[in-house]
This record gives sequence, C-alpha cells and structure tokens, in this order.
Amino acid sequence: MEPDLFTAAAEDRRETDPASSPLAVRMRPRTLDEVVGQQHLLKPGSPLRRLVGDGAGGPAGASSVILWGPPGIGKTTLAYVVSQATRKRFVELSAITAGVKEVRAVIEGAKRAAGGYGKDTVLFLDEIHRFSKAQQDSLLPAVENRWVTLIAATTENPYFSIISPLLSRSLLLTLEPLTDEDLSALMRRALTEERGLGGAVTLPADAEAHLLRIAGGDARRALTALEAGAGSAIAQGESEISLRTVEEAVDRAAVKYDRDGDQHYDVASALIKSIRGSDVDAALHYLARMIEAGEDPRFIARRLMISASEDIGLADPTALPLAVAAAQAVAMIGFPEAALTLSHATIALALAPKSNTATTAIGAALADVRAGLAGPVPTHLRDGHYKGAAKLGHAVGYVYPHDVPGAIAAQQYAPDAVHGKRYYEPTRYGAEARYAEVVEKVRERLRGGGSGSSGA
Repeated sequence: MEPDLFTAAAEDRRETDPASSPLAVRMRPRTLDEVVGQQHLLKPGSPLRRLVGDGAGGPAGASSVILWGPPGIGKTTLAYVVSQATRKRFVELSAITAGVKEVRAVIEGAKRAAGGYGKDTVLFLDEIHRFSKAQQDSLLPAVENRWVTLIAATTENPYFSIISPLLSRSLLLTLEPLTDEDLSALMRRALTEERGLGGAVTLPADAEAHLLRIAGGDARRALTALEAGAGSAIAQGESEISLRTVEEAVDRAAVKYDRDGDQHYDVASALIKSIRGSDVDAALHYLARMIEAGEDPRFIARRLMISASEDIGLADPTALPLAVAAAQAVAMIGFPEAALTLSHATIALALAPKSNTATTAIGAALADVRAGLAGPVPTHLRDGHYKGAAKLGHAVGYVYPHDVPGAIAAQQYAPDAVHGKRYYEPTRYGAEARYAEVVEKVRERLRGGGSGSSGA
C-alpha cells in the first residue's frame, strides 16, 4: 500500500546510511539497462519497456503482465525497476498478507488517482498463486478496464495456479534461470561499485566458483553469500575473500568437483558402480556430491535411466519406468526439489535385484552383426504386401502365430547365419527368474517341440 510513517523512516535511513541495507537490496538495478539476465524480455518495445515509459502509449497502452520463474532470478527486481523508473503511481501488495479488501482499496485509489490527477496506477502483486480463485476474481474488472496495470509474480505454473480469465487479460512473461555468467557479472559489479562493496575486497577465481555453486542460480543467495564473505575478510583485515573465508562465512565446504573435468566423470562413474554394487549408502554419497557441486540434474537422471537397463533390466522391470519418471519429474521441477526425486530413484535402483543380460544380449548380437553374420531374411518373413511378392516367394509359408495354440508357431525367424544362436541368457535374480523359465519353453516350441500354452 502507500508508504506509512514507519516505511518512510526506513526509506530515509537507507538514503542516509546505505550500508544498513543488505547488499542484495543495495545492488538492485535502478534501470532496466542494469538488469542482469532476462534480455529476451528487455528488447525495445517490450511490455516491460513500455511499462516504464519507453515507446508510445495511447490506444496501445501497456498491458498487464505475469512474471513466472523460480525464486531469485529477478521478478521482484523487475517490479522494483518499474517502480523507480515509471511516471505512474506504484503500489505493492503481497498475496501472503493481502486479501480482497486490500485489492479493492488499491483499485478505488487507482480510480481516484486517474480521475483526479490523470495518473495511472501500476499494481505489483507478489506470490499471486497464493490468492484463491475468488481473490483473483477481484482483480478482473480492474485489469480488464485498465484501472490498474498489473505486474503479478509467481513461482508456480500459472496455467495451474492462476485463473484463465486473468491469464487471458495479461501477458505471460517467462523468466529464464540466471547463468553463471550473469551471476559473475552481478558479483563483479557488487565488488566494485560504491553502493556495493566499493572495491574494499577482491574475489579470486576459486572463491567465486564456490559462491556460484552456493548460489545455484539465485541472485539474492549469491549476493548474500558474497556479503558474508566480504564481512569476514574485512573483519580479519584481509583485502581478499579467500575460499577458506567463504567456507567459514557461509558454513559450506567447497566440493572438489569440476563439472568439465575428471571429477565430473569419476564421481558419475562411482555413482553408477555403487548402484550396480547395491551399496545404497555409497550411491547416495556420490549423488550428494554431484548435487552439492551444482551438477545438471538432467545429466544425473540420464545416468540413472542407463543404469536401469544396463545393470537391472528384467530383474526388476519397473526400474526403467521409475528412472524415466524421475527424469521427467526432474525436468519439470529442477533443484532444489529435484534432489528428492533423484534420491528416490537412486535408492530404488541400488536396492533392486541386478541383471546385466540386456547389456550382454545386445552386445553379443551386435558383435555377430559386425562380424558379418547377417545373411538374408528368411523368405517367409519378408514383406508380402506388394504386387509380385508372392511370385518371389515372399511371405509364402509364414504361419501367423495367433492362429495356433499358445500363439507360438514352430518356424525359423533368424537368418541361417545365426539360426540357433542364444543371445539372451537370463539370470535367476528377481523377476527375471520368470523370464528364465519362459524363454526355455518358447525356444522349445519354436524348434517344433512341446505343445499347448507356453506360459509366455
């Protein structure tokens, strides 16, 4: 709402004593040109540019917008820049503390400001997904009639958390995760600018890399950790924020893990070998190291999917669907919650019965093909749907399995060169024990022996 006496006093203190504010607050961009990342939303003529007065208004006035993205990537910052740069009246509400009463008060104030002073109102509503359907409904008339220009921020998927009438009356702007390059630029600015640390300390490469891992793409977290490290260094009379100082200041050790070097592959290999060896505790240790080091969760999920087929296979046929589901969930939710999904899948795979027969079977088949053991496809298996195929003997003599008892016809399927070869040799572990029994009965039926149902 409008600033009260206490809010005004806090603002005055920030003006006279900037250091009283957290570094993340002091380093907030003052213009859209200072915003780090999100350049796809800041092009000339974009909705955000028009909100701060860039470009023409008139009948094509600025639209209400919904900013969607994870925490710490700039939603509130963009709203703050608009509040500083716009020539419009700016009101801020949080859906955590506000309700319909407060929304209606803002709308009435906007009408009075527009009628009495010709001044438009921008309403920033943070955490809009926390509003109920009825509370969101209260915004519709104001947005539709442009009594206010709404900037709503949400970390939840708006297609599930925001009512469709409000979505249809607003532009949905998706914010992209901040890259390490974005955060590095932000920290360098904080180190050198007077409103930041004013050049009081420097940041070597190893300490910066550790801060980037701690941040996990969150700008606020990066600046908060940087401020803690700088404060500790200055208190000790040091001009450099060393890696040791950062570790002590934020109580988080640097993980010896290079995402582009040997550690990346060594730890990933150790994770898979621990799962293969059914050591669930070791597997969780290596998983934790990868997560803590900022490894791409999609890379971890891909390795788990491979392990499900390579090391478990038919011993637990549910392993692969579980790993695939985990990969899909990780792609949808990202860190930090993705750590729970990866843990779920890792534990399940480590404790599943093991079989590498899917690996050895295709390996043996590939070896024969590469050695030239291919040969022509038996004529009765060839395509017989085109004119003249029967004259060539194609599909002639083929027995349709569903026409015989047990749905297994005694006929040759493999080329002569590999006829009788056994590539799949099932184990007796877990669910594969059933396949071991079935495959012997099936092979006997294919050779022309046995009768009745195969049990397949």
